Amino acid sequence: MSENVPSSWLDSPTWRPVARARAHELVIEAIEDQILSGALKVGDPLPAERELAARLQVSRAGVREAIRVLEGQGVLRSSVGAGAEAGTFIASFSGEALTRFLRLHIALSNFQLADVIDARVMLERSSAIFAAENLNDESVAGIRDPLNRMNSEAISREEFNDADTAFHVAIAEASGNRLVADLTIAIRASLRAPILEAFRQLNDWSPVVTMLREQHQAIFDAIIAGDGKLAADLTEHHIRAASGALPALHSPGE
Repeated sequence: MSENVPSSWLDSPTWRPVARARAHELVIEAIEDQILSGALKVGDPLPAERELAARLQVSRAGVREAIRVLEGQGVLRSSVGAGAEAGTFIASFSGEALTRFLRLHIALSNFQLADVIDARVMLERSSAIFAAENLNDESVAGIRDPLNRMNSEAISREEFNDADTAFHVAIAEASGNRLVADLTIAIRASLRAPILEAFRQLNDWSPVVTMLREQHQAIFDAIIAGDGKLAADLTEHHIRAASGALPALHSPGE
């Protein structure tokens, strides 16, 4: 065992042997339990493979597989070599890793579009209110840039979709709430492909893009004016109206 591993961590009553079936999944669950209980924190090292396998009564192969999975998720980081920096440690879970995980989860979970729209409304109403309260020169520029790109007459449907996403993300980031911003990024990114496909299926693109430009401008103006309530109402109206204007987004029965 690494000399840096506190004995209390291994002696924790929640740390117990796991069944041998699907050992790596149960090792993951055991490590997660230690994190959730507070026994493991960012920067804490895991014990050596050998010791962890013995403690949990699983094969070292199961421990290695669990570590690979958790590294891929950004929960663990491993360093080779010797000294205090060598070994496997609890990592600080980055916002990018959280966003990637949530984006894939949303995209693969087959949520009803109505549920996704409702989630967007709840998050983005809050973002608009806080953005109006916390506005500064940097956040104004961050919101204005994609708005200007969307107003270009030469913009393609794909470019418009990307600028649209950037506009909503910039408002979420301007809110000052990192978790809300990450959740907004994840949801909006999961919708990028279906929204783009819905744009492409429109025979007449002009009325839709005109509507979206006007709605985005109104949201921006309300935020700049510091009117969070109006910005939130306009945001909700925009999200619901945009969904209604894109019939290809909706599966039969929705």
